[in-house]
Amino acid sequence: MSVVSQVILNADDELRYPTSGELKAIEDFLKTGDQRMRIASTLSENEKKIVDQASRELWRRRPDFIAPGGNAFGQKQRNQCLRDYGWYLRLVTYGVIAGDKEPIESIGLIGVREMYNSLDVPVPGMVEAIRCLKEASLSLLSDEDASEAAPYFDYIIQAMS
Repeated sequence: MSVVSQVILNADDELRYPTSGELKAIEDFLKTGDQRMRIASTLSENEKKIVDQASRELWRRRPDFIAPGGNAFGQKQRNQCLRDYGWYLRLVTYGVIAGDKEPIESIGLIGVREMYNSLDVPVPGMVEAIRCLKEASLSLLSDEDASEAAPYFDYIIQAMS
């Protein structure tokens, strides 16, 4: 949940106006708006490039995934992996836009380990895939923007680990 939403909900729950500290937090959040939008735009506009680069790197590191018997063997399974990579990239942009990891948690991480385990998808492989996605994404951003975006990828990695 964004800082704006959280401040409003907290103040309303307590039947009060936002405090000066809360208003300062909103002001600080709004000052980073251009950067958050720039990051989200770069990631969304380059989704295919990022997913392609990340998957190539993952297959290079883990050729067993695309070998016969691997979870990404065959076009259908490989396409499902690529779909998931795009989905996780989109989750990162949601977090960046909100300036909060809550959208990532509520939309995409609840039950993810159980889901992959039930589908016999190795969770460590998904963690490695997210690392490759992070590397491909951050390579398109300035150092400052990359350090702002990195924690959202790290949050997914940590949740899956």
